[in-house]
Amino acid sequence: MDKPENWPEGVPFTLKYPEIPVYALLDESAEKHPDATALIYQDKRITYQELKEEVDRFATALQKMGVARRDKVALFLPNIPQFVISYYGALKAGAIVTAISPLYKEREAVHQIHDSGAETLVILDLLYPAVENVMGELGLKRTIVTGIKDYLPTVKRVLGSLLGKVPSYDVKMGEDMHRFLDLIKGYPPSPEPVEVDPKEDLALLQYTGGTTGIPKGAMLTHYNLVSNAFMCNAWLNAKEGEEVQINVLPLYHIYGMTVTMNNAIASAGSMVLFPRFDAKEVLTSIQKYKATIFGGVPTLYTALINTPDISTYDLSSIKFCISGASPLPPEVQKKFMELTGGVLVEGYGLTEASPVTHANPLDPTLETVKIGSIGFAWPDTEAGIMGKETGELLPFGNIGELVIRGPQVMKGYWNMQEETDAVLKDGWLYTGDIARMDEEGYFYIVDREKDLIKFRGYSVYPREIEDVLYEHPAVKIAAVVGMPDDVSGEIPKAFLVLKEGAEATEEEMIEFVRERIAPYKRIREVEFRDELPMTLVGKVLKKDLR
Repeated sequence: MDKPENWPEGVPFTLKYPEIPVYALLDESAEKHPDATALIYQDKRITYQELKEEVDRFATALQKMGVARRDKVALFLPNIPQFVISYYGALKAGAIVTAISPLYKEREAVHQIHDSGAETLVILDLLYPAVENVMGELGLKRTIVTGIKDYLPTVKRVLGSLLGKVPSYDVKMGEDMHRFLDLIKGYPPSPEPVEVDPKEDLALLQYTGGTTGIPKGAMLTHYNLVSNAFMCNAWLNAKEGEEVQINVLPLYHIYGMTVTMNNAIASAGSMVLFPRFDAKEVLTSIQKYKATIFGGVPTLYTALINTPDISTYDLSSIKFCISGASPLPPEVQKKFMELTGGVLVEGYGLTEASPVTHANPLDPTLETVKIGSIGFAWPDTEAGIMGKETGELLPFGNIGELVIRGPQVMKGYWNMQEETDAVLKDGWLYTGDIARMDEEGYFYIVDREKDLIKFRGYSVYPREIEDVLYEHPAVKIAAVVGMPDDVSGEIPKAFLVLKEGAEATEEEMIEFVRERIAPYKRIREVEFRDELPMTLVGKVLKKDLR
């Protein structure tokens, strides 16, 4: 592809990506900037040298406990220092990481642990109830338990414990169960070197619904993740050792993992960690720590600009923000930029591409930013519009399926060759999104071919909810679609046909689903019908329901 005329000044069109394992990003930053702040958590600061030592101790502990090259380590953690330590420590031990959403309930967590083949679980005590009843069925060789208080500053930890303000769960420690801090304190920072082929060896099994709605692990290599982190820093024009990032995007999600963690580590930036989003806490931290970079989603920026006393905060340190996951409303973009003086633009990505592939130029004048566009394909990332009928790339202005190829594209889906073959063809990743490109090289998402629902930036897959609904004894036919919503983007709505003679209420069905899956996936509306529109072969016509 040719370089677009409006390509952002100062951003290379092509980059040189080091063929190194992901954990080498931390090693290099710790060597060059040992005293720079890596993590800020509840006012506790951890330097790059301290972080590297903790990571090395954790990697040593894993190896001594029997974790070998290419073993799987599952992280069931929110945005706390232990996530960063476990992530880089597991990779340094030679393992492959799979990160589990802290919102998951038992059935979802069990599926990911089983499917990935994870034999080691690092879990926050507060999340332990989600798997407590099935621990004996998970096939784990070791479980590592940590708590919120483990990395709190001393004063907050002591006072919080005395006043009962630090939430915790009393995990009954059994055989092959270990306390996180015991491992950190009990092992030296001297892991055995592990041979890694960055382009071939997996670093991550990142679970996604992909294009079919069936949860599956995208196989991302060390090179995939490193290259996307480098692209991100080039686009953000990140200054080494100077940037302060707000890490409110969940680190278990590939967006947060790359755009707010790996890229920060690669540029020796500081990460301000938030286990949960609280608008006033985020605004206070931007002011207190002079945050410069902020990755988010539209609903997050909307919540911030609607904070009643936002004008009392000094947000002038913000330079660059990228919004992803769902369309960015122009009025939100404009208002946020007015309040901060920084630049907020829309981008695009997907798990299968580590995730970022596109973004608008971070142009303070907005002259090269096109509202409604996802911007240009990133450095070394080819993108095109594939004709569905012809199977050939279409010229600009035409509508077809968005396809991607570049160093950040996954190797495929874990143990799912058929699904892999469906989305990786002739070197191209078929995104399942319908798009067009204009004559200046800007891309636009026109429609979603898949039935994916975007709720507050989260991906909700209808089939997963439908599978739960079919477990209810009264349900004969279930179909879930996304309905437009001014606040959330889309909300999951269920259309149900009940079995003859059966009865159920909307409240009953909503509660039935709520108890079985993560909160963001629950249905918000239910409509009962005598029949649903179907094709001749019995497939529900969801477009008619929409």
